[in-house]
Amino acid sequence: MDAAGQLVVAVHRQLVPLLVEGVSTDELDAVAARAIAAAGATSSFLGHHGFPKHICTSVNEVIIHGIPGDRRLAPGDVISIDVGVVLDGFHGDAAWTYPVGEVSAEVGRLLSGTERALVRAVDAARAGEPLASIGRAVEREAAVSRLGVVRDYGGHGIGRTMWEEPHVPNIGTSADPIELFAGLTLAVEPMLTLGDPAYVTEDDGWTIRTADRSFAAHFEHDIAVTAEGEPHILTRSLGNVLH
Repeated sequence: MDAAGQLVVAVHRQLVPLLVEGVSTDELDAVAARAIAAAGATSSFLGHHGFPKHICTSVNEVIIHGIPGDRRLAPGDVISIDVGVVLDGFHGDAAWTYPVGEVSAEVGRLLSGTERALVRAVDAARAGEPLASIGRAVEREAAVSRLGVVRDYGGHGIGRTMWEEPHVPNIGTSADPIELFAGLTLAVEPMLTLGDPAYVTEDDGWTIRTADRSFAAHFEHDIAVTAEGEPHILTRSLGNVLH
């Protein structure tokens, strides 16, 4: 799991320098495909329930599951890049939302607030705590940052398959009342919006965007709950790719 997570980080690192005006999301997908193959891995996403590409590229109002294509990035855009890989039978999966050039102060608030929500959510994932503590941490940070929480989508268990139980909500209630335990591996992924968090699904059946077309951000880490207390971040260093 740790090796798969670090490959995900390595793919992100290859894509970050390409996030400039004029690059197409399909070009990003091609670079990611080559990087994944060169490591002896495969994409978790390609072919999953028919998904046609290697990564997800969600621009501006798209929350998640954006399909790479001919859309070209422009200054002031933001793009969530979600990378999933299978390495030696284990999955790694992480997303980060990047600015393209300079962004407005409001968009900066969205990015920083959503990243803080991820940090708080990861820190809440401690053995003996209820699963809902992760979502409560996201909700609290969203309230402080004045951001909307996408309620119906969230994180998930991850391991030998990409999506495993339990579902990890980004709200403070959970249909699954389990307590977190050492050895549990989760993808934790806040999805927040500048405007109303209501969303629609595009005709392609995959692309989820805000109904009011306000900007959205999506940050995701894979973690392992530990007996020592502090969670182990399997996709560590991802937060430093821009610095």
